[in-house]
Amino acid sequence: MPENNSELKDPREWVEDLDIESTEDIAVPKMLVDQVIGQEQGVEIVRKASEQKRHVMLIGDPGTGKSMLAKSMSELLPKEELQDVLVYHNHEDNNEPRVRVVPSGKGKEIVQVQKAQAMIEKEKKAKSQMLIVFTVVGFGILWFITTGFSNPMIIFYSLIAAAFIFMAMRYTNQRNDTANVPKGLVLHKYEAEAAFIDATGAHAGALLGDVRHDPFQSGGLETPAHDRVEAGAIHKAHRGVLYIDEINLLRMESQQALLTAIQEGEFSISGQSERSAGAMTKTEPVPCDFVLVAAGNLDAIQGMHPALRSRIRGYGYEVYMNSTIPDSQENREKLVRFIAQEVAKDEKIGHFSKGAIGEVIHEAQRRAGRQNHLSLRLRELGGLVRVAGDVSIELGEDTVTAEHVMTAKTIAKPLEQQIADRYVERRKDYKTYSVKGSEIGMVNGLAVMGANSGMAEMAGILMPIVAEVTPAQYKNHGRVIATGKLGEIAKEAVENVSALIKKYTGEDISKYDIHVQFVGAYEGVEGDSASVSIATAVISALENAEIDQTVALTGSLSVRGQVLPVGGVTAKIEAAAESGVTKVLIPSMNAQDVLLDSKYKDIIEVIPVSTLKEVLDNILTASPSKEGLLDNLTKFIPSSQFSNEVKKPSV
Repeated sequence: MPENNSELKDPREWVEDLDIESTEDIAVPKMLVDQVIGQEQGVEIVRKASEQKRHVMLIGDPGTGKSMLAKSMSELLPKEELQDVLVYHNHEDNNEPRVRVVPSGKGKEIVQVQKAQAMIEKEKKAKSQMLIVFTVVGFGILWFITTGFSNPMIIFYSLIAAAFIFMAMRYTNQRNDTANVPKGLVLHKYEAEAAFIDATGAHAGALLGDVRHDPFQSGGLETPAHDRVEAGAIHKAHRGVLYIDEINLLRMESQQALLTAIQEGEFSISGQSERSAGAMTKTEPVPCDFVLVAAGNLDAIQGMHPALRSRIRGYGYEVYMNSTIPDSQENREKLVRFIAQEVAKDEKIGHFSKGAIGEVIHEAQRRAGRQNHLSLRLRELGGLVRVAGDVSIELGEDTVTAEHVMTAKTIAKPLEQQIADRYVERRKDYKTYSVKGSEIGMVNGLAVMGANSGMAEMAGILMPIVAEVTPAQYKNHGRVIATGKLGEIAKEAVENVSALIKKYTGEDISKYDIHVQFVGAYEGVEGDSASVSIATAVISALENAEIDQTVALTGSLSVRGQVLPVGGVTAKIEAAAESGVTKVLIPSMNAQDVLLDSKYKDIIEVIPVSTLKEVLDNILTASPSKEGLLDNLTKFIPSSQFSNEVKKPSV
């Protein structure tokens, strides 16, 4: 096995050395916990938590295996006899149904026996009712006969009396019969496994239980209170696992009730709506001894009830999920197994050939956003696997090939990428940016769409930024005016750039109004990754230095002139290449994160830069103003501050 990542071949070549023909030759583990990829720490903690029945909170990006880890806990929990929960009518207080717990499988038998007994009793009472009815009618006939058939109204009155008696006895007895039959609140089969209940997005009634509204509340037509009781997810998860994703979306009241249920191990069911007839009903405590697995993105912590999180921390574990793993021999083999697992789960698509496996692993490299790493956003990779399988089926082929995966990548573009592609087409038509010649105060910045969408893939777009310098509207009160629907971070970045320009150009910018426009930023701009572009455009406008329009750039800028790393670098470079740009400047610290498709190898040059001086040296066209500006910057930004060892971007 290679000792470091640099010895590994390209995945599309590496896969040829595997001793398999396709994913059909790969064994898929039976237990869910063994199918989890790249979350070794999480797997270890889940095993411990299952053994000791501890609560777990899983925090991380979507699609990294949180729900699979939660499901695996139900398989790992110690074998424990499950319990059925029955709810009975309380003859002393109708609004406080009684609760009884029996071994699993017994509850259904008890309900069936009680229903059978109630049916027998009902038949007996029905016979008694008919006997009374016939007696009344018979008495009327005898009376009619004894009167010499002179008064036929006697028979009519006897029939009316019999009907009233029948109706009264029928509704009274029916209500009593129903009241004596228990309701199976939580029922299991014999030898059932521990339950896994997914309560993600559940409202209060579905989570904590509820009592249904009764439109007929009197007159013998009402439904007994115990028959209207409905179990919540916390009760169905008794002696099992309760999984709640995006737990911060639960209302604080529900989180508080959930905490109470965890602490007490039992929770009474009452009506959740104050306007419902069930609001007056509250059962005896119902058992709910479950293991809670809470999950969410990093922002979920902010919306959690402090006491609930404290309970999980005190009686369980918190796990931050990996979003990438090192690109090693072992981890590549795990991704091969992942592809086999997805094929087995889908049960519709064909197996993947070696070439197809190599393309999927290569895509995992690209989506990692870091060199020598593989993405663990496996739900999205699984989507690529299924689309490739659908393509092969459409073409009538049994095995998925590399060509099918390449086609799937084109078909299964995220929405952001599709929108970005149309942006590029429209901007080419209207010529809102230039990729030839040179301009003063205009620079081709780079941005990404989908940075906050929760998707691993980002779509890059070319965003022209134009700067213009005019005399200040008010003497010595120059302003920096930025337009383009800027967010808070973007506004702060513009302010930082103005401070930098004031220091390093030697210009008193209080005499000027500096206008910065983000061209075509209809959806707004957020983040500071355009601060290098802003500084370049403004300095160009101040110094009348021309900017090479064949160059695009991205990067954050410190007030000391350092170019700092940003996100989505690969997507930005590819967007620049698609737009016709031939050279891209990126932060030197981002060079290790670049992983371009081979089709971009000969059409774009990537240049890592560390300082604003290096940016201007590469993007400004040769002129006396350029030389003077660079000399001035050298005084403030010594090159010794930065490392000259820059890792070359990979293709």
